[in-house]
Amino acid sequence: MAEILRPIGGISRALDAIANREFQRVALTKGQYLYLARVTEHPGIILERLAELLRVDRTSAARAVQKLTQAGLLEKRADDENKKIKRLFVTAQGEQIYPLVKRENDYSNGIALQGFSEVEADQLAKYLQRVDQNVAANWDAVKHGEQRHY
Repeated sequence: MAEILRPIGGISRALDAIANREFQRVALTKGQYLYLARVTEHPGIILERLAELLRVDRTSAARAVQKLTQAGLLEKRADDENKKIKRLFVTAQGEQIYPLVKRENDYSNGIALQGFSEVEADQLAKYLQRVDQNVAANWDAVKHGEQRHY
């Protein structure tokens, strides 16, 4: 069977390290750019859904959101119908940073796809989406207490 997880992991770690270094100048620390981007892309998202999107545990998501809220980049607002539900939104300050995050993502995506034709890039995206769906289903099962049998 082809080994795909090591290269995917290496790509992910390299791009994350680059992004973390790039975003130091706007005071985003390790991985916070991911939270800012997802909340910008999904205004009003709740913490549980954000954690699912990023495939992190709720505690890690809550900690990151708290730091971004304290930094003035995100805000929590009560849901219109259920005041216990807190929805997440990007502040004006966060909106100013998001274009940098988007530009960095687009640039990194372009670097990663150098030498690929448009057809090849689209096919790779479809394959990776399938891999993502496979892993997501397994992640969800393990998150809910299921044991994997090797």
